[in-house]
Parts: sequence; C-alpha cells; structure tokens
Amino acid sequence: MISQNMRALAAALLLSAATVAAGAMALPTVAEAAARPQVGKLLNQAVDLAKSGNTGAANAKLHEAESVGGLTPGDQQAIDQVRSYISAKSGSGATGSKAKFANDYNAGRYRDVVGSDADELRKAGQYDAQSELIVAQAYYLMGDYASAIRMLSSMGGDSAQTLLMAAAAKSGDTDAEMRAAERLISNGQTKYWTYMLTGAESTHGLTDHENLDILRVRFLTGMMRGPDDYMTAIELSLEFGDAAGAQNIAQKGIQAKVLADARSQRLAGMAQAAAAKDTATLAQQTAAAKTGDAMVKLGEKLTGMGKASDAINLIEAGIKKGVTDADDAQMRLGQAYQAAGQKDQALRAFATVKNDPKQEVVAHVWSLYTRTSK
Repeated sequence: MISQNMRALAAALLLSAATVAAGAMALPTVAEAAARPQVGKLLNQAVDLAKSGNTGAANAKLHEAESVGGLTPGDQQAIDQVRSYISAKSGSGATGSKAKFANDYNAGRYRDVVGSDADELRKAGQYDAQSELIVAQAYYLMGDYASAIRMLSSMGGDSAQTLLMAAAAKSGDTDAEMRAAERLISNGQTKYWTYMLTGAESTHGLTDHENLDILRVRFLTGMMRGPDDYMTAIELSLEFGDAAGAQNIAQKGIQAKVLADARSQRLAGMAQAAAAKDTATLAQQTAAAKTGDAMVKLGEKLTGMGKASDAINLIEAGIKKGVTDADDAQMRLGQAYQAAGQKDQALRAFATVKNDPKQEVVAHVWSLYTRTSK
C-alpha cells in the first residue's frame, strides 16, 4: 500500500545503523522526528557531535534543547533518547547484558538480539520498552515481519507505529498498516491520513457511494492526490445528488490549479448549474420528499449545501419513518452531525453502522476524522 519511495523513507528513518545502549533508543533520528523543528535542529547537532566523539559539546547542545521553552511530549521523548545515545557514545551506558545486546545489534547478529540477548535482559530485569523496540527492529531487519508486527501492535509511541507500518507494508498486512496509521493520526500525525485512506479504498467491493464517502474525507483532510481524485469526487457527488458538494470540490480544485483542462471546466460548470438549481427548487424538493429514503437522500444534499441542522432534522425524520438501508441512513446522519460540529452525536451514528463490513470500514474512517478534526 505504501509507495516504494515511502517504504524506502520509512526504512531509512527507522532502521539506520546507530548505537544501542542501556535504556537507549537505537535510533536518535526517530527521536528528532518527534520533536518540533527548533528542538530537532539542536538534537541533530548533538547527535553529530556525539558521533564525532565530542560528547562534552554534545551534552552542551542537548542542554540548549532542554532550555527551549514549552517542551512538548515529543520534544521530551526526543531529548531523552538523544541523551541515552550520547551516554552510549561516551562509554558510560552499556555494561554486561546490555553491552552484549548493543554489540550484537550493531554487528547485525539479530538472532542473538531477539533470542539469548533478550532472554538475558529479562533475567536481569533490564528488558524495558526501549529494548523491546530494538528487538522488534531486529525482527524487521531479519525479514521476520510477522514477529515484528506481533510485537509492535501492542506498543505505543510514534516510532513503534511507524516501524509497524513499514513491517505491515512489507508483508502486505493492510489491516495492521491501517491500525498503525490510525494511531499516528490520533497522535496528531496528519500526514498518515493518506495511508489510512488508501487502505480503506482497498476494501473489496466498495460501492460508488462508499468510494465517494472516502473521497470526501480525502478532500476534508487535504489528501487529494491529483486531478483524478477531484474529477471522480465531483462526478460521484453529482451522481448522488450532492451538487453543492460537487461545486465546492470543483472550486477548490480550480483554485489549487489542479483542475485546468476543458473537461474539468465543463464538469465544474455542470456542478455550478446543478447547485444553483437545487437552491432554487429546495422548497419543492422538500415538499416532495415523502418516504424515509427520499428524506435521507435530501438530507445528504442539505449537508452539502451547508445546512447541517436542517439535514439532521430531515434525516432523523426519515429514519423514524423507515428506510431500506439503515447503515447508509446512519452514515448520512453522522456526516450531518459532524458538519454541524456535534461530534458525540456523529460518533454515535457512525458506531451503529454494523450490518455491512464495507460500510463499517467507511464509517470507521469517518469516526477517526470526527475524533481528530478541529
């Protein structure tokens, strides 16, 4: 699911050779990635100084990083990891079982790392979270992705979840990759939305409406991949009666200079004309919506028009009257609540989507967006 370039980037970020020490992260580059730029820059300098053997200057640079105001949890995690790295480079960190663990990892003796070395650390009471992550890295480097995934799935922290994504991508485990992306997104790493959405799109047998719902989240999270995503989203929005939503997507695509050819312009014009017609005939459409299904369909249109409160009332009335697809009705209700800023109600609606596994995947994506959006 991850592109070849992104797989290479993940491997380089997570698995670059580095010193392992007592209580140390093997990979200070990962720590720096968790920090804000002003802190990460100082930590980069500290790591470079430690690599060159100047641990005194490295510690001074580390102190500068610690003195930056308003340290975030990511900053502090990065600082702690680089401190351990400097300690290891100074020779003060690795002794006994930890030293062998470190030496075997750096020498590429990964079977010893995951086997006898890890066992010795457990016996000595030294097998901590950092050691566990290093063992998972060793499994990854051995090509034992299943073992790496099994370990990493129960571990917290962005470093573990990024490594989990890399292992899952290598083994083709889309579910594990999506779980890792979800955790990273929940931790504020919005760039991982693209993996979450690509995973959802790989669900077998998605309907056009379900594909549209995923594209809507792509649009909302800024993860549209190019003209094809915009064009498909516009066409599907028009197909399902959301002309105002289609017009909005078209306008944003034109403003971003993604939609510029003649076909795009014609489609944008169609969306604009359809949206204007909906506005002019809304009263008649409302009066004509007699069945539960018609009311839900019109409610989806109202959400796209920015009339979320009206949409909620109409969709709820439609559900009460009776609908042929309860999951779809709850999806429309959840989207209307989300658009109205009523997150708790939206999450409750999405949580009721249980009858269709495909729709459940889409509802879960919308739940994640609802929980993490501002």
